[in-house]
Amino acid sequence: MNIVVNLNKSLNTTSQDAVTAVKRIFKVRKAGHAGTLDPLATGVLLICLNEGTKITGFLADLAKEYVMTGKLGESTDTYDAEGTVTGRAEEVAVTRASLEEALGKYTGDIEQVPPMYSAIKREGKALYELARQGIEVERKPRRVTISSIELLDFELPYFTVRVACSKGTYLRSLCHDIGSDLGVGAYVTGLVRTRIGGFTLENAATLDELPHKTAALHSLDAALAHLPEVRVEGEDLRKMKNGNPLRMSNGTPRSAGPVRLKDDSGKLFGIGRQQKDILKIERLLHL
Repeated sequence: MNIVVNLNKSLNTTSQDAVTAVKRIFKVRKAGHAGTLDPLATGVLLICLNEGTKITGFLADLAKEYVMTGKLGESTDTYDAEGTVTGRAEEVAVTRASLEEALGKYTGDIEQVPPMYSAIKREGKALYELARQGIEVERKPRRVTISSIELLDFELPYFTVRVACSKGTYLRSLCHDIGSDLGVGAYVTGLVRTRIGGFTLENAATLDELPHKTAALHSLDAALAHLPEVRVEGEDLRKMKNGNPLRMSNGTPRSAGPVRLKDDSGKLFGIGRQQKDILKIERLLHL
């Protein structure tokens, strides 16, 4: 079974625990996820089975959407409700107007410093491992894109926003930075991932709904529908499956990014990438 499962991850479950549970439900040998969700976050987690594990990177690159609730007036070391309070404002004089003004600073391309409690590696060790030892290291800012931030609810000390953003955006850092800008601190109290590309929370399945909720189960071809396709036929097909690059004809559409590779019957057999007039296979899929 080579599919992508759109799972609605439950609260207090790690992404790896979710992968293990789905793997057990479908009785498959291989499974992996396309983008970690913190234990305190819920919502869309894409779990790829068998040959699907070869396409996780192409799904992880998709744009994301979240609904985040933050608490103003306090800061924590983890930037969420799981951490220890490190600061508390004497007064939280934040208005809806001042909050919306602060939110406006974070749309577009921004530089964001990842939290210490993250899986980013430093000399082979995850930052969260260092943080648990009381070690804080300098983190280089990362460029991320936030397409939009919409204020959904505001009732002091809490606010809720919908955020559309690129891969690599840390919502905990966003909340922390908003609180810092307002001079009162803030941390995440709730986070739901509502979308990854075309995969929505409405069509996601809980573990209890698997494997029967078919709307949550996607073929690899359907999961990669955001990629353009290139047909390869005859001798070229044989060569490409053997790993040989293919020189493209003048009439073949060009794509700067990855493409779905299909045989003459329209069956997906891999993912390739075009460089000038050369097409190379990056992932061979045995479907």
